[in-house]
Amino acid sequence: MEPKKNPKADVGRNSGLYFVIGLALVMALVYTGLEWKKYEETNDYDISMNVEDDLDEEVPMTEQIKTPPPPPPPAAPEVIEVVEDEEEVEETVIESTETSQEEEIMEVEEVEVEEVEEDISVPFAVIEDVPVFPGCEGASDKKACFQEQMQKHIRKNFRYPEIAQEMGIQGRVAVMFTIQKDGSIGNIRMRGPDKNLEAEALRIINKLPKMTPGKQRGRPVKVPFSIPITFKLQ
Repeated sequence: MEPKKNPKADVGRNSGLYFVIGLALVMALVYTGLEWKKYEETNDYDISMNVEDDLDEEVPMTEQIKTPPPPPPPAAPEVIEVVEDEEEVEETVIESTETSQEEEIMEVEEVEVEEVEEDISVPFAVIEDVPVFPGCEGASDKKACFQEQMQKHIRKNFRYPEIAQEMGIQGRVAVMFTIQKDGSIGNIRMRGPDKNLEAEALRIINKLPKMTPGKQRGRPVKVPFSIPITFKLQ
């Protein structure tokens, strides 16, 4: 037995129409959503004026402002003595230094100027006339004779200090002295490895005889001289 259908109860009869209507509504909603624009309300005042300025805050004062002390009172004026016009004031008379023809001109005697001798030191190597060691007066080369006699004097008076021998001290002592303008020996200086060796070198130099002083341009001058003394243990 076949079922009977009511033509009025057919649901799918207008389905195409409903689909078209629904599609149109969806398209309208989509278009409206895409084209919809919303504007924010704007104000006519300047926004930059609303920014709070942090620099306007009051900074607490941590120090008191020191006021300068008041200026000192002005000094009292000095008392000025009034001199009466009746008092006489002595006039200062300035005499003229110009000479007249009537005055006699005194002759001035010549003033003798004393020459001051300069304390000059000329090294032994460059002096014109070297100091003469006793015994070198007749030598042709007085400089070589001087040095030879110095070596003889050192060898003759040399004596090794016992304490330096016991301690095994040896070395070279540089001796510097000056032959004065009168031929004597002065300004003795030593430099060596030990005080005992320096003392022995001083004793040897102090035994030097008086010499004929060196001369520069015919005048006696001081002549510095240096010589090494070697102390060597055998």
